Amino acid sequence: MNQINQNLPSNINQYTPTPDASALDIVGLVKKSGKISGYQLSNGMKVTKAQGVELTKQNKIRGVAVAVNQGTEYLRALPDPAQGNNLSNLPSISE
Repeated sequence: MNQINQNLPSNINQYTPTPDASALDIVGLVKKSGKISGYQLSNGMKVTKAQGVELTKQNKIRGVAVAVNQGTEYLRALPDPAQGNNLSNLPSISE
C-alpha cells in the first residue's frame, strides 16, 4: 500500500468514481466571499459545488471523490504523491 493512503480512514470517501473516458478535470476553484462555491472544469465550464458532486457520482469528473462532513457532501482530491493537483492548490476564480 502506498504511504499516502496508509494514514487515511478507509471510510473517508462516500463515493469514489471510476471516471468515463471523457471525464473532465477540476482546474480551478470558484470562490465567493473567500469560500468555495463551485469548480471550473477542464472544458471551461463552471459548476456549483452540488453540480460537481452530482457529476462526480455520474463518473464525469476525475481525480476526486465524494465525501460527507456533518451531512454535507463535498469533493476531495484522491490521494496521490502529487501536491499540485490537490483542490486547495488549484487557482481560484472570484465570483
